[in-house]
Amino acid sequence: MKLTDYRTLGKSGLIVSPLALGAMTFGNKSWGSPDAVSKDIFNHYVDNGGNFIDTADVYSGGESERLVGKFIADGKLRDQLVVSTKYSFYNGGDKMLSNPNAGGNGRKNLNKSVEQSLKNLGTDYIDMYWMHCWDMVTPLEEVIQSMDNLVKSGKIRYYGFSDMPAWYAGKGSAFAKAYNTSPPIAQQMHYALTERTLEQEHLPMAKDSGMGTVVWSPLAYGFLTGKYKNDGNGNLSNSNGRLNTYNPMFPEVTQKHWDILDTLREVAKGTAYSMAQIALAWVAQKEGVTSTLIGASSLDQLKVNVASLDVKFSQDQLDRLDAVSRLPSVNPYLIFQPAVIDNAVFGGNRVQTL
Repeated sequence: MKLTDYRTLGKSGLIVSPLALGAMTFGNKSWGSPDAVSKDIFNHYVDNGGNFIDTADVYSGGESERLVGKFIADGKLRDQLVVSTKYSFYNGGDKMLSNPNAGGNGRKNLNKSVEQSLKNLGTDYIDMYWMHCWDMVTPLEEVIQSMDNLVKSGKIRYYGFSDMPAWYAGKGSAFAKAYNTSPPIAQQMHYALTERTLEQEHLPMAKDSGMGTVVWSPLAYGFLTGKYKNDGNGNLSNSNGRLNTYNPMFPEVTQKHWDILDTLREVAKGTAYSMAQIALAWVAQKEGVTSTLIGASSLDQLKVNVASLDVKFSQDQLDRLDAVSRLPSVNPYLIFQPAVIDNAVFGGNRVQTL
């Protein structure tokens, strides 16, 4: 696979690379990359055929968007690239209690955020605009209608949902069809060997709704690189301390996480690739995944990530990784297995679907 093995994002005419360049590190002075390095990362990705750039209004206080806009303008690349950004998280300064409308999915924050992102990016339209997370407050109808208004105004070309329940995205797609408005074309979710929950609802929903799937953190916040060690009590430790002390989105570390890591290490030993490359390739090659976000704080790191496209798995390697990371069998998914459906529902007959 190559960066130029393009595919459409959902049932749309928007064409993207199998790996998207995440710009979260751009402009981040504490753990990101210096501006000159960010430009090298950007240029290398684009020079090798990558066309999908992902950022957000809150990344580095807007500096990520501004740098992406500058790099695109420097190379006169606007028509060539698919620019993706997001809104939803609070973006109203230090006095967080003074302006609740500076966050969330509502129309007021949506329109303000779009205008600011357009300014930051130095463009008059955004290719892919994401609702960054479900705020659990704004009516879904308001989000769909507001996004449709932005599409019709020309300020955005397409939109999608990030970090939300599957029922929410499926309902949004149904609303859009019922109202004859612009539909969401994709979802953006976390997916990794350590986090396969979206296989239960999100991937089937996306297939049914005609939505693509963009994956973030395929390396599980760095856990699957193998840089973290078990301190003997099941805790993560390295020179930076325990992973789940600085990233609360990472779940409690269980023995299953360590078993996944051990199997990943064993599979990688029999190849020319690192644990990170194997973990990234496993996600990128999964059925239903349109594009996988890769971030980098150095040019070498980006090159390593892009090289994961060359990984070819044997069936034994896939079986081992799938087995150790498999989701637990819980209801109602216990029922939705071919053996159960074939026998209990169709009287022992196998029924194929188109």
